[in-house]
Amino acid sequence: MEDSLIYNSNVLYNVTISLDPSIETDWLHWMQHTHIPDVLKSACFLRCLISKVNGNEPGECTYSVLYWAKNATSLDRYFNEFAQRLQQEHTSRYDGKFVAFRTTMNVINTLEP
Repeated sequence: MEDSLIYNSNVLYNVTISLDPSIETDWLHWMQHTHIPDVLKSACFLRCLISKVNGNEPGECTYSVLYWAKNATSLDRYFNEFAQRLQQEHTSRYDGKFVAFRTTMNVINTLEP
């Protein structure tokens, strides 16, 4: 397979979120049953993986939410048509109790044993 095909067809969008531990249970439930399904309904992503980050600080509460975009065009469509509203819903619900850091990535290659 040509390298450019691998590079262009695997676009990731990651949101790393540090939470106030007092909202963790509610946040995790809301993310899995409301927010992530709403993001996936945009039809811009193929799947989502939510993970808890293993931190070294006591009481640290950080999650990674990783979305696989269909392609770069789909990710642009998500940002242009859906992201603002969905991020605002999150902010309205948990305002002042989280910090989010967003990145996009292009997969170069996956290796398996």
